[in-house]
Amino acid sequence: MAEPQAATTPPPPARLLPVAVLLWLAGVYLRIPVLVAPPLAPFIGDELALTQALTGALTTLPILMLAIGSMPGSLAIARIGPRNTLALAMVIMVIGSAGRGLVPDTFTLMLASAVMGLGVAMMQPALPALLPRWLEPHHLALGSAIYMNGMLMGEFIGAGITLPVLMPLLENSWRATLLAWSLPALLVAAALYLPRRDRAKPVGKVSWLPDWSNPLTLRVGLLLGLSGSMFFGLNAYMGNLLEQQGQFDKLSEALFWYNIAQVFASLTMLKMARYWVGRRSVIIVTASISILGTLGAITFTGWWSIASATLMSLTAGILLILLVAIPPLVTSSRETGRLSAGTFLVGYTMAFSVPMLGGLIADWTGDARHAILTIIAYSVLVLPLAFTLDLKRKKDQPES
Repeated sequence: MAEPQAATTPPPPARLLPVAVLLWLAGVYLRIPVLVAPPLAPFIGDELALTQALTGALTTLPILMLAIGSMPGSLAIARIGPRNTLALAMVIMVIGSAGRGLVPDTFTLMLASAVMGLGVAMMQPALPALLPRWLEPHHLALGSAIYMNGMLMGEFIGAGITLPVLMPLLENSWRATLLAWSLPALLVAAALYLPRRDRAKPVGKVSWLPDWSNPLTLRVGLLLGLSGSMFFGLNAYMGNLLEQQGQFDKLSEALFWYNIAQVFASLTMLKMARYWVGRRSVIIVTASISILGTLGAITFTGWWSIASATLMSLTAGILLILLVAIPPLVTSSRETGRLSAGTFLVGYTMAFSVPMLGGLIADWTGDARHAILTIIAYSVLVLPLAFTLDLKRKKDQPES
């Protein structure tokens, strides 16, 4: 039976801790399946004889799916509710992620990676749509910060402990490592049904396609593209940039500080969410500092360049949480999944295409800095949208 589609009486305070744990664990699996690919890519590439392009596709294909899969997620939310959608999406993610560890050839590897990306993409709008059902209105900002903390911790965990910790425990098998990271998500999916069911009455058919008449869909989406293109883009071109600067020996340390900055961003938001979420001025400041940090990464050299990139990663992580927290904050509960899916569709499309365009320009000119300058140009163009955001709360629609 489909879940009802209206907002409900929130759980008592005693139930907030298990709800917070579930949100955090679900957030972790928004990124671990994607970011275990880069450390495992050399081993997968050697066994399956992948080209450099196909090896890179292990990471870029799921990111593209984060945009494409947002609409199926929105449709599922409208038809079966956010909790059922989140559980279904996690199962799809596990099938694809664990399936990568069982594939016999390149085609099935890419197919499994696409399925995994689809599952993660469907999880994205389901989480903010679930918040109004499980949390009181004054806890929505904290709920967003909790699952986004899990997501950003997942980035660091997946990239940071796969090679030094998990693979040695599994006899250096990349296949076993993928299975070990993926299968526990099934327990999280099952645990989603531990909190009591929503006590709500259906309110009729719920729309699922993006509402392009709502200015927040495009504005928040393009600003998500600002945050995502800077983070993913500079991450992708860090090696080329440092090599061009004659600092390639600093790549390992640069990537460590760059990625751990996202963890500090999420911890900062756990503390400051109630004060910063929903404030347009904070969005403007963090977006501006992110742009300046990216500019510093290509203007300076050596450790100053790395410090600038790390500053950008920190502020872009904060900006990401601020933007993702907008839909449950400003829309009715029945519209949250729709708005979230629309913003993710726009945001991840830009986060994929802008760095790719920059890479093509850099290939043409032979200067890695031009890839980053392309991202900066896009960011400067969309920054004025932050000044136009209407972040006033809209009430739930009356039941029909």
